Amino acid sequence: MKTIGLIGGMSWESSLEYYRILNQATRARCGGLHSAKIIMFSVDFADLAALQHQGDWAEISNILVEAAQKLQMAGASMVLIGANTMHRVCDAIEARISIPLLHIADVTAACVKAQGLKRIGLLGTQFTMEQDFYRDRLSSHHLDVLVPDAAGREAVHQIIYNELCQGQFTPTSRETVLTLCEQLVHAGAEGVILGCTELELLIGHATATVPLFPTTRIHAEAAVALALGAVEI
Repeated sequence: MKTIGLIGGMSWESSLEYYRILNQATRARCGGLHSAKIIMFSVDFADLAALQHQGDWAEISNILVEAAQKLQMAGASMVLIGANTMHRVCDAIEARISIPLLHIADVTAACVKAQGLKRIGLLGTQFTMEQDFYRDRLSSHHLDVLVPDAAGREAVHQIIYNELCQGQFTPTSRETVLTLCEQLVHAGAEGVILGCTELELLIGHATATVPLFPTTRIHAEAAVALALGAVEI
């Protein structure tokens, strides 16, 4: 098995989920006592969150490029950015390393298309929902992307940063997110991408009227398949 390099800490709640799924997926494929070969570089999310809201993506890029380079030097065979929003700087990272970067939106789009869907809702941070880097990546796979209205985008963003990233998961916020999923369905979405790990933790095993796509699970399982040589990048 190849070694998976994970840039984590964004938030560490998310990194815990990545670590769990990477190992579960490895055991599911290999059986017995097998677990994933993982190197993780965990950043301080408080610093990065402040830079996000200041719009200083150049400094975020510098920090994550350095993290990816350290993973490569430590022996990783691929890099995962353990956060949807931080894929805003994936091009800069790819340009500065010589190992593959597995893009979360690419593997998620593949799952959406495998179910024959074309019009997809997207929930995540305001950066993920409003900026072009994520929606355009999905659109490049011939998907039509829908996001909530301004009030809905603000509500999800505040829930993510003020509650979920701090380990707070309330029934009220869960209901808010599920309601937004249904609003996207009413707007024409055939499925909804949960474009934030913490949203997956909040929603849990809740059901919806359309398929939900948990990006962290999709990303981690795709990384294991790649590390075991079951797919190529």
